[in-house]
Amino acid sequence: MLGAFLASLFGFIFLNTPIAFSLLLTAVVLMLMQTGEVSTPVITQSLLRGIDNFPLMAIPFFMLAGEIMNVGGISKRIVLFAKALVGHVTGGLGYVGVVASMIFAGVSGSAVADTSAIGSILLPIMDKEGYDKPTSTALISAAGCIGPIIPPSIPMILFGVIGGVSIVKLFLGGIIPGILIGFGLMIIWYFHAKKRNYRADTIKSSLAEVSGAAREAFWALLLPIIILGGIITGIYTPTEAAVVAVVYAFVVGMFIYKEMSLKDLPEVLIQSAKSTSIVLFVCGAATAAGYLITTAQIPTMLSALISRLAGDSPMMAMFWINILLLLVGCVMDLTPALLILGPILLPIAVGYGLDPVYFGVVMCVNLCIGLITPPVGTVLYVGCGLSKISMGQITKPLLPFIAVMVVVLFIITYVPGLITFIPNLVR
Repeated sequence: MLGAFLASLFGFIFLNTPIAFSLLLTAVVLMLMQTGEVSTPVITQSLLRGIDNFPLMAIPFFMLAGEIMNVGGISKRIVLFAKALVGHVTGGLGYVGVVASMIFAGVSGSAVADTSAIGSILLPIMDKEGYDKPTSTALISAAGCIGPIIPPSIPMILFGVIGGVSIVKLFLGGIIPGILIGFGLMIIWYFHAKKRNYRADTIKSSLAEVSGAAREAFWALLLPIIILGGIITGIYTPTEAAVVAVVYAFVVGMFIYKEMSLKDLPEVLIQSAKSTSIVLFVCGAATAAGYLITTAQIPTMLSALISRLAGDSPMMAMFWINILLLLVGCVMDLTPALLILGPILLPIAVGYGLDPVYFGVVMCVNLCIGLITPPVGTVLYVGCGLSKISMGQITKPLLPFIAVMVVVLFIITYVPGLITFIPNLVR
Protein backbone atom coordinates (compact mmCIF):
# COMPACT_ATOMS: atom_id res chain seq x y z
CA MET A 1 0.00 0.00 0.00
CA LEU A 2 2.93 2.34 0.70
CA GLY A 3 4.22 1.74 -2.83
CA ALA A 4 0.78 2.42 -4.31
CA PHE A 5 0.52 5.67 -2.36
CA LEU A 6 3.91 6.93 -3.51
CA ALA A 7 3.38 5.79 -7.10
CA SER A 8 -0.01 7.47 -7.42
CA LEU A 9 0.97 10.73 -5.67
CA PHE A 10 4.23 11.30 -7.52
CA GLY A 11 2.76 9.94 -10.74
CA PHE A 12 0.08 12.63 -10.72
CA ILE A 13 2.65 15.28 -9.75
CA PHE A 14 4.98 14.34 -12.63
CA LEU A 15 1.98 14.57 -14.97
CA ASN A 16 1.79 18.24 -13.94
CA THR A 17 -1.48 17.74 -12.09
CA PRO A 18 -1.96 20.59 -9.56
CA ILE A 19 -0.87 19.39 -6.14
CA ALA A 20 -4.30 19.68 -4.52
CA PHE A 21 -5.89 17.56 -7.26
CA SER A 22 -2.97 15.11 -7.04
CA LEU A 23 -3.78 14.64 -3.37
CA LEU A 24 -7.49 14.16 -4.01
CA LEU A 25 -6.84 11.68 -6.82
CA THR A 26 -4.41 9.80 -4.58
CA ALA A 27 -7.16 9.60 -1.95
CA VAL A 28 -9.47 8.15 -4.59
CA VAL A 29 -6.86 5.54 -5.59
CA LEU A 30 -6.31 4.50 -1.96
CA MET A 31 -10.05 4.26 -1.36
CA LEU A 32 -10.51 2.09 -4.45
CA MET A 33 -7.73 -0.23 -3.30
CA GLN A 34 -9.20 -0.54 0.20
CA THR A 35 -12.93 -0.71 -0.47
CA GLY A 36 -13.32 -1.24 -4.22
CA GLU A 37 -15.52 1.87 -4.53
CA VAL A 38 -15.34 5.64 -4.18
CA SER A 39 -17.35 7.35 -1.45
CA THR A 40 -17.58 11.01 -2.44
CA PRO A 41 -19.24 12.04 0.88
CA VAL A 42 -16.24 10.71 2.84
CA ILE A 43 -13.76 12.61 0.66
CA THR A 44 -15.88 15.78 0.70
CA GLN A 45 -16.32 15.70 4.48
CA SER A 46 -12.59 15.13 5.00
CA LEU A 47 -11.76 18.01 2.65
CA LEU A 48 -14.05 20.42 4.51
CA ARG A 49 -12.78 19.21 7.89
CA GLY A 50 -9.28 20.11 6.80
CA ILE A 51 -10.09 23.82 6.48
CA ASP A 52 -12.71 24.11 9.24
CA ASN A 53 -10.19 25.06 11.91
CA PHE A 54 -9.93 28.36 13.80
CA PRO A 55 -6.09 28.60 13.93
CA LEU A 56 -6.00 28.32 10.12
CA MET A 57 -7.71 31.71 9.95
CA ALA A 58 -4.30 33.20 10.72
CA ILE A 59 -3.10 32.26 7.23
CA PRO A 60 -5.33 34.59 5.17
CA PHE A 61 -4.72 37.45 7.59
CA PHE A 62 -0.92 37.09 7.56
CA MET A 63 -1.01 36.90 3.77
CA LEU A 64 -3.17 40.03 3.62
CA ALA A 65 -0.81 41.79 6.02
CA GLY A 66 2.12 40.92 3.75
CA GLU A 67 0.37 42.36 0.70
CA ILE A 68 -0.52 45.56 2.57
CA MET A 69 3.07 45.96 3.78
CA ASN A 70 4.32 45.72 0.22
CA VAL A 71 1.94 48.37 -1.09
CA GLY A 72 2.05 50.59 2.02
CA GLY A 73 5.80 51.24 1.99
CA ILE A 74 6.61 49.19 5.09
CA SER A 75 8.94 46.75 3.32
CA LYS A 76 10.73 49.65 1.57
CA ARG A 77 11.54 51.32 4.88
CA ILE A 78 12.81 48.06 6.33
CA VAL A 79 15.23 47.84 3.38
CA LEU A 80 16.38 51.46 3.88
CA PHE A 81 16.99 50.83 7.57
CA ALA A 82 19.01 47.69 6.79
CA LYS A 83 21.02 49.67 4.24
CA ALA A 84 21.87 52.30 6.84
CA LEU A 85 23.16 49.52 9.11
CA VAL A 86 25.24 47.40 6.71
CA GLY A 87 25.20 49.14 3.30
CA HIS A 88 28.75 50.43 3.76
CA VAL A 89 30.30 46.94 3.95
CA THR A 90 31.94 45.45 0.84
CA GLY A 91 29.11 43.95 -1.19
CA GLY A 92 26.77 45.71 1.21
CA LEU A 93 23.53 45.25 -0.74
CA GLY A 94 23.77 41.50 -0.23
CA TYR A 95 23.92 41.94 3.53
CA VAL A 96 21.08 44.45 3.27
CA GLY A 97 18.99 41.76 1.57
CA VAL A 98 19.62 39.21 4.31
CA VAL A 99 19.08 41.65 7.20
CA ALA A 100 15.92 43.05 5.60
CA SER A 101 14.61 39.52 5.00
CA MET A 102 15.19 38.63 8.65
CA ILE A 103 13.30 41.74 9.79
CA PHE A 104 10.50 41.22 7.29
CA ALA A 105 10.28 37.57 8.39
CA GLY A 106 9.08 38.90 11.72
CA VAL A 107 5.93 40.29 10.16
CA SER A 108 5.00 38.15 7.13
CA GLY A 109 5.37 34.42 7.90
CA SER A 110 5.64 33.61 4.19
CA ALA A 111 8.76 32.93 2.11
CA VAL A 112 7.04 34.05 -1.10
CA ALA A 113 5.94 37.35 0.47
CA ASP A 114 9.41 37.91 1.93
CA THR A 115 11.20 37.22 -1.37
CA SER A 116 8.75 39.30 -3.40
CA ALA A 117 8.90 42.28 -1.06
CA ILE A 118 12.67 42.44 -0.61
CA GLY A 119 13.61 41.16 -4.07
CA SER A 120 11.41 43.57 -5.97
CA ILE A 121 13.21 46.47 -4.26
CA LEU A 122 16.80 45.22 -4.07
CA LEU A 123 17.39 43.04 -7.14
CA PRO A 124 17.04 45.90 -9.69
CA ILE A 125 19.45 48.02 -7.61
CA MET A 126 21.96 45.15 -7.27
CA ASP A 127 21.83 44.59 -11.03
CA LYS A 128 22.38 48.31 -11.68
CA GLU A 129 25.35 48.36 -9.28
CA GLY A 130 27.07 45.55 -11.20
CA TYR A 131 26.39 42.63 -8.90
CA ASP A 132 26.31 39.17 -10.48
CA LYS A 133 22.61 38.72 -11.21
CA PRO A 134 22.29 34.91 -10.71
CA THR A 135 24.20 34.98 -7.41
CA SER A 136 22.28 38.02 -6.17
CA THR A 137 19.02 36.30 -7.02
CA ALA A 138 20.18 33.11 -5.30
CA LEU A 139 21.02 35.07 -2.13
CA ILE A 140 17.73 36.96 -1.99
CA SER A 141 15.78 33.75 -2.68
CA ALA A 142 17.64 31.85 0.05
CA ALA A 143 17.15 34.76 2.48
CA GLY A 144 13.44 34.74 1.65
CA CYS A 145 13.24 31.21 3.07
CA ILE A 146 13.91 32.69 6.50
CA GLY A 147 10.37 34.12 6.31
CA PRO A 148 8.60 30.96 7.55
CA ILE A 149 11.28 30.21 10.18
CA ILE A 150 11.53 33.43 12.20
CA PRO A 151 8.07 33.96 13.75
CA PRO A 152 5.34 34.38 12.74
CA SER A 153 5.31 31.35 10.46
CA ILE A 154 2.50 29.99 8.32
CA PRO A 155 4.04 26.46 8.13
CA MET A 156 4.36 26.38 11.92
CA ILE A 157 0.70 27.32 12.23
CA LEU A 158 -0.14 24.38 9.95
CA PHE A 159 2.09 22.00 11.93
CA GLY A 160 0.60 23.18 15.20
CA VAL A 161 -2.91 22.52 13.89
CA ILE A 162 -2.24 19.05 12.46
CA GLY A 163 -0.07 17.91 15.38
CA GLY A 164 -1.84 19.55 18.30
CA VAL A 165 1.41 21.34 19.20
CA SER A 166 1.65 24.78 20.80
CA ILE A 167 1.93 27.31 17.97
CA VAL A 168 3.42 29.87 20.34
CA LYS A 169 6.28 27.51 21.28
CA LEU A 170 6.83 26.59 17.64
CA PHE A 171 7.12 30.29 16.84
CA LEU A 172 9.65 30.85 19.61
CA GLY A 173 11.60 27.75 18.61
CA GLY A 174 12.20 29.21 15.15
CA ILE A 175 14.01 32.36 16.33
CA ILE A 176 17.53 30.97 16.80
CA PRO A 177 17.47 28.70 13.69
CA GLY A 178 16.32 31.65 11.56
CA ILE A 179 19.12 33.86 12.89
CA LEU A 180 21.70 31.09 12.31
CA ILE A 181 20.58 30.69 8.69
CA GLY A 182 20.79 34.46 8.19
CA PHE A 183 24.38 34.57 9.48
CA GLY A 184 25.29 31.49 7.44
CA LEU A 185 24.04 33.15 4.24
CA MET A 186 26.03 36.29 5.05
CA ILE A 187 29.20 34.23 5.50
CA ILE A 188 28.77 32.69 2.04
CA TRP A 189 28.07 36.15 0.58
CA TYR A 190 31.21 37.53 2.27
CA PHE A 191 33.45 35.13 0.34
CA HIS A 192 31.55 35.80 -2.90
CA ALA A 193 31.87 39.58 -2.45
CA LYS A 194 35.60 39.29 -1.74
CA LYS A 195 36.11 37.05 -4.78
CA ARG A 196 34.23 39.50 -7.05
CA ASN A 197 35.91 42.49 -5.42
CA TYR A 198 32.63 44.33 -4.94
CA ARG A 199 32.91 47.84 -3.61
CA ALA A 200 30.98 49.26 -0.70
CA ASP A 201 27.65 50.64 -1.89
CA THR A 202 27.62 53.67 0.40
CA ILE A 203 29.92 55.38 2.84
CA LYS A 204 29.44 54.31 6.44
CA SER A 205 26.33 55.91 7.86
CA SER A 206 26.82 58.21 10.80
CA LEU A 207 25.01 57.56 14.03
CA ALA A 208 22.64 60.40 13.14
CA GLU A 209 21.88 58.81 9.74
CA VAL A 210 21.24 55.41 11.32
CA SER A 211 18.99 57.07 13.89
CA GLY A 212 17.16 58.90 11.10
CA ALA A 213 16.61 55.65 9.17
CA ALA A 214 15.41 54.00 12.37
CA ARG A 215 12.94 56.83 13.00
CA GLU A 216 11.65 56.59 9.44
CA ALA A 217 11.25 52.82 9.79
CA PHE A 218 9.99 53.00 13.39
CA TRP A 219 6.42 52.01 12.61
CA ALA A 220 7.61 49.16 10.39
CA LEU A 221 10.08 47.87 13.01
CA LEU A 222 7.44 48.08 15.73
CA LEU A 223 5.21 45.53 14.01
CA PRO A 224 7.29 42.39 14.86
CA ILE A 225 7.38 43.54 18.50
CA ILE A 226 3.60 43.99 18.53
CA ILE A 227 3.00 40.56 16.98
CA LEU A 228 5.43 38.54 19.11
CA GLY A 229 4.97 40.59 22.26
CA GLY A 230 1.22 40.10 22.22
CA ILE A 231 1.54 36.36 21.55
CA ILE A 232 4.18 35.74 24.24
CA THR A 233 2.35 37.74 26.91
CA GLY A 234 -0.93 36.02 26.07
CA ILE A 235 -2.74 39.19 25.08
CA TYR A 236 -3.87 37.47 21.89
CA THR A 237 -3.54 34.16 20.07
CA PRO A 238 -1.49 33.76 16.86
CA THR A 239 -4.74 33.97 14.89
CA GLU A 240 -5.73 37.21 16.60
CA ALA A 241 -2.16 38.48 16.12
CA ALA A 242 -2.62 38.07 12.37
CA VAL A 243 -5.71 40.29 12.51
CA VAL A 244 -3.78 42.86 14.54
CA ALA A 245 -1.02 42.78 11.90
CA VAL A 246 -3.54 43.53 9.13
CA VAL A 247 -5.11 46.46 10.97
CA TYR A 248 -1.73 47.87 12.00
CA ALA A 249 -0.24 47.55 8.49
CA PHE A 250 -3.33 49.19 6.98
CA VAL A 251 -3.25 52.14 9.39
CA VAL A 252 0.51 52.67 8.94
CA GLY A 253 0.42 52.34 5.14
CA MET A 254 -2.69 54.49 4.70
CA PHE A 255 -2.39 57.20 7.34
CA ILE A 256 1.24 57.39 8.50
CA TYR A 257 3.36 56.57 5.45
CA LYS A 258 0.48 57.53 3.12
CA GLU A 259 1.75 55.31 0.31
CA MET A 260 -1.45 53.28 0.13
CA SER A 261 -4.83 54.50 -1.02
CA LEU A 262 -8.31 53.01 -1.16
CA LYS A 263 -7.94 52.28 -4.87
CA ASP A 264 -5.10 49.87 -4.01
CA LEU A 265 -7.35 47.77 -1.78
CA PRO A 266 -9.12 45.69 -4.48
CA GLU A 267 -5.83 44.42 -5.93
CA VAL A 268 -4.41 43.76 -2.46
CA LEU A 269 -7.51 41.77 -1.47
CA ILE A 270 -7.55 39.82 -4.74
CA GLN A 271 -3.88 38.82 -4.47
CA SER A 272 -4.19 37.72 -0.85
CA ALA A 273 -7.41 35.82 -1.64
CA LYS A 274 -5.67 33.95 -4.46
CA SER A 275 -2.75 32.98 -2.22
CA THR A 276 -5.06 31.96 0.61
CA SER A 277 -7.34 29.85 -1.58
CA ILE A 278 -4.38 27.84 -2.87
CA VAL A 279 -3.06 27.09 0.62
CA LEU A 280 -6.44 26.20 2.11
CA PHE A 281 -7.46 24.02 -0.84
CA VAL A 282 -4.22 22.08 -0.39
CA CYS A 283 -4.97 21.84 3.36
CA GLY A 284 -8.37 20.30 2.66
CA ALA A 285 -7.05 17.93 -0.01
CA ALA A 286 -4.19 16.82 2.26
CA THR A 287 -6.66 16.07 5.05
CA ALA A 288 -8.74 13.92 2.70
CA ALA A 289 -5.62 12.06 1.55
CA GLY A 290 -4.42 11.82 5.14
CA TYR A 291 -7.59 10.06 6.23
CA LEU A 292 -7.10 7.37 3.58
CA ILE A 293 -3.37 7.17 4.34
CA THR A 294 -4.19 6.40 7.96
CA THR A 295 -6.80 3.75 7.17
CA ALA A 296 -4.29 2.12 4.80
CA GLN A 297 -1.81 1.73 7.70
CA ILE A 298 0.87 3.66 5.80
CA PRO A 299 2.14 5.48 8.94
CA THR A 300 2.73 2.10 10.59
CA MET A 301 4.67 0.87 7.57
CA LEU A 302 6.83 4.00 7.43
CA SER A 303 7.44 3.83 11.17
CA ALA A 304 8.63 0.24 10.83
CA LEU A 305 10.97 1.23 7.99
CA ILE A 306 12.55 4.06 10.00
CA SER A 307 12.84 1.78 13.04
CA ARG A 308 14.77 -0.76 10.97
CA LEU A 309 17.13 1.94 9.69
CA ALA A 310 17.60 3.83 12.97
CA GLY A 311 17.28 1.11 15.57
CA ASP A 312 16.72 2.58 19.04
CA SER A 313 18.61 5.82 18.37
CA PRO A 314 16.44 8.98 18.23
CA MET A 315 19.22 10.93 16.52
CA MET A 316 19.62 8.28 13.82
CA ALA A 317 15.87 8.43 13.32
CA MET A 318 16.14 12.20 12.87
CA PHE A 319 18.99 11.69 10.40
CA TRP A 320 16.85 9.47 8.16
CA ILE A 321 13.79 11.71 8.58
CA ASN A 322 15.89 14.72 7.52
CA ILE A 323 17.17 12.86 4.45
CA LEU A 324 13.60 11.87 3.55
CA LEU A 325 12.32 15.44 3.91
CA LEU A 326 15.20 16.94 1.92
CA LEU A 327 14.41 14.57 -0.95
CA VAL A 328 10.67 15.25 -0.72
CA GLY A 329 11.35 18.99 -0.68
CA CYS A 330 12.96 18.70 -4.11
CA VAL A 331 9.75 17.44 -5.70
CA MET A 332 6.96 18.82 -3.49
CA ASP A 333 6.10 22.26 -2.15
CA LEU A 334 6.34 22.98 1.58
CA THR A 335 2.63 23.08 2.42
CA PRO A 336 1.52 19.74 0.94
CA ALA A 337 4.70 18.02 2.15
CA LEU A 338 4.06 19.29 5.66
CA LEU A 339 0.40 18.37 5.62
CA ILE A 340 1.02 14.87 4.24
CA LEU A 341 4.12 13.87 6.20
CA GLY A 342 3.53 15.81 9.43
CA PRO A 343 0.78 13.50 10.76
CA ILE A 344 2.85 10.47 9.69
CA LEU A 345 6.26 11.48 11.07
CA LEU A 346 5.24 13.26 14.28
CA PRO A 347 4.02 10.05 16.02
CA ILE A 348 7.30 8.38 15.01
CA ALA A 349 9.30 11.23 16.57
CA VAL A 350 7.19 11.17 19.73
CA GLY A 351 7.67 7.39 19.88
CA TYR A 352 11.41 8.02 20.08
CA GLY A 353 10.82 10.43 22.96
CA LEU A 354 11.51 13.59 20.96
CA ASP A 355 9.95 16.95 21.87
CA PRO A 356 7.12 17.75 19.40
CA VAL A 357 8.14 21.44 19.35
CA TYR A 358 11.74 20.49 18.49
CA PHE A 359 10.56 18.10 15.79
CA GLY A 360 8.11 20.62 14.31
CA VAL A 361 10.77 23.32 13.99
CA VAL A 362 13.27 20.90 12.42
CA MET A 363 10.63 19.73 9.94
CA CYS A 364 9.66 23.29 8.98
CA VAL A 365 13.29 24.37 8.54
CA ASN A 366 14.00 21.26 6.44
CA LEU A 367 11.05 21.81 4.11
CA CYS A 368 11.88 25.52 3.81
CA ILE A 369 15.14 24.45 2.15
CA GLY A 370 12.97 22.72 -0.46
CA LEU A 371 11.57 26.12 -1.42
CA ILE A 372 14.82 26.88 -3.27
CA THR A 373 15.72 23.41 -4.59
CA PRO A 374 14.93 22.65 -8.24
CA PRO A 375 12.69 21.64 -9.86
CA VAL A 376 9.71 22.58 -7.65
CA GLY A 377 11.09 25.39 -5.47
CA THR A 378 8.33 28.00 -5.22
CA VAL A 379 10.66 30.76 -4.03
CA LEU A 380 13.07 29.85 -6.81
CA TYR A 381 10.40 30.69 -9.39
CA VAL A 382 9.66 33.99 -7.64
CA GLY A 383 13.36 34.97 -7.68
CA CYS A 384 13.80 33.97 -11.32
CA GLY A 385 10.68 35.94 -12.24
CA LEU A 386 11.93 39.07 -10.47
CA SER A 387 15.37 38.89 -12.14
CA LYS A 388 14.08 37.53 -15.46
CA ILE A 389 16.63 34.72 -15.53
CA SER A 390 16.20 30.97 -16.06
CA MET A 391 16.35 28.29 -13.39
CA GLY A 392 19.44 26.88 -15.08
CA GLN A 393 21.29 30.15 -14.53
CA ILE A 394 20.52 30.28 -10.81
CA THR A 395 21.06 26.61 -9.92
CA LYS A 396 24.87 26.64 -9.58
CA PRO A 397 25.08 29.89 -7.54
CA LEU A 398 22.39 28.46 -5.24
CA LEU A 399 24.45 25.44 -4.17
CA PRO A 400 26.62 27.17 -1.51
CA PHE A 401 23.54 28.80 0.03
CA ILE A 402 21.65 25.50 0.09
CA ALA A 403 24.72 23.82 1.61
CA VAL A 404 24.94 26.29 4.50
CA MET A 405 21.21 25.92 5.18
CA VAL A 406 21.62 22.12 5.32
CA VAL A 407 24.56 22.56 7.72
CA VAL A 408 22.37 24.71 10.00
CA LEU A 409 19.59 22.11 9.72
CA PHE A 410 21.84 19.37 11.07
CA ILE A 411 23.29 21.66 13.75
CA ILE A 412 19.83 22.36 15.18
CA THR A 413 18.94 18.68 14.78
CA TYR A 414 21.85 17.52 16.93
CA VAL A 415 21.83 20.48 19.32
CA PRO A 416 18.10 20.54 20.26
CA GLY A 417 18.70 23.26 22.85
CA LEU A 418 19.05 25.79 20.04
CA ILE A 419 15.35 25.22 19.38
CA THR A 420 13.95 24.48 22.82
CA PHE A 421 15.86 27.11 24.85
CA ILE A 422 13.52 30.06 24.18
CA PRO A 423 10.23 28.06 24.26
CA ASN A 424 11.26 26.57 27.63
CA LEU A 425 11.47 30.09 29.06
CA VAL A 426 7.73 30.47 28.42
CA ARG A 427 5.47 28.30 30.54
